[in-house]
Amino acid sequence: MTARPVECDERTLAVQNAGFRWAYLFLTFGVLGSVAWRAFARDEASWDLLALVVGTGVVTTGYQAAHRTLGRRWTMALLVSVMVGAVVAGAIAFALR
Repeated sequence: MTARPVECDERTLAVQNAGFRWAYLFLTFGVLGSVAWRAFARDEASWDLLALVVGTGVVTTGYQAAHRTLGRRWTMALLVSVMVGAVVAGAIAFALR
């Protein structure tokens, strides 16, 4: 008997998932950079691209929440991010008054 080689194991899946993560980060920050370029250099509104960035974050977070993989550390990071965003938004609104 000859053993057939294993084509996909846990290591293969881990490497694939890591590659998908890097591709997602590259794409998301690339689109975010495009939004910034359009807004500051060309003075265009890029709400459609910004909605794609936010939407992909909502989809991945929803998927992880449905599979109960979000932990306490993620919740704390979310709260800190929301608070920092609120402070920065308030400072910008106050400065543009």
